[in-house]
Amino acid sequence: MDIKNEIRAGQSVELLKELHILTQDGRMNQDSRRKLKQVYHLYNFIEPLLLELQQASLAIQLVDLGAGKSYLGFILYDLFFKGLKSESHIYGIESRDELVEKSRALAEKLGFGGMTFLNQSVADTLDSAELPSTIDMVTALHACNTATDDAIRFALQKQAKFIVLVPCCQAEVAAALRKNKGMALAKTIVELWRHPIHTREFGSHVSNVLRCLQLEAHGYQISVTELVGWEHSMKNELIIARRSNQTGRHRAERLHELLEMLGLEELRERFFTPAD
Repeated sequence: MDIKNEIRAGQSVELLKELHILTQDGRMNQDSRRKLKQVYHLYNFIEPLLLELQQASLAIQLVDLGAGKSYLGFILYDLFFKGLKSESHIYGIESRDELVEKSRALAEKLGFGGMTFLNQSVADTLDSAELPSTIDMVTALHACNTATDDAIRFALQKQAKFIVLVPCCQAEVAAALRKNKGMALAKTIVELWRHPIHTREFGSHVSNVLRCLQLEAHGYQISVTELVGWEHSMKNELIIARRSNQTGRHRAERLHELLEMLGLEELRERFFTPAD
């Protein structure tokens, strides 16, 4: 299959091979075409945010938390960052040493000098001296369990202008729901998670609702949509947060009311707000 009409001008063919979007002989099959479509679908959400940052700043600092193989970071660098001024930078944060080493080797091979990979957990980044004091954009795709919440805490600490999240499983809320059924203010509401499968799914939903309220409480504008066709996980909810000058007091009140209603007040510190 001819790839000329499939990939964008200037896109690294070598990178696409490394990401298994192209075969090693540079060809594209039906499976790789689907993968490329997924890449563009995600990139189309992020590119307008990067363009906005580009217009407002000489350099863009982006941190990708729970980066895994740094799939997202490499795509963003290839399609956008490699054409920016040298001060712009992408930091990939990953706790698995072998993935960090592979990403470092690939960045060196491709000449992507504006990428740094750190062997840290998402929680470690809160005290990391290897990251800038302020960050323009924070991304976290499928950061498991409470790592998404750690990513939010990091983004708030770094005063990120944009936060892009695809939350993954979150067992903490489901466990608290299961344990504290008797503490819910409205007893009939417990029927929403009486069965184990409902506890898991309702817990996941509540986690993301609380995350959105938390971000709004900190003055962010929220957009929630679906990352259609992303095959790596069944968790395809995409949360995009834009920092604004809005006051979030009302949203903080709603968050605390929801925690109380569901018997989840023990998680108040996890979903902290400016009033806490």
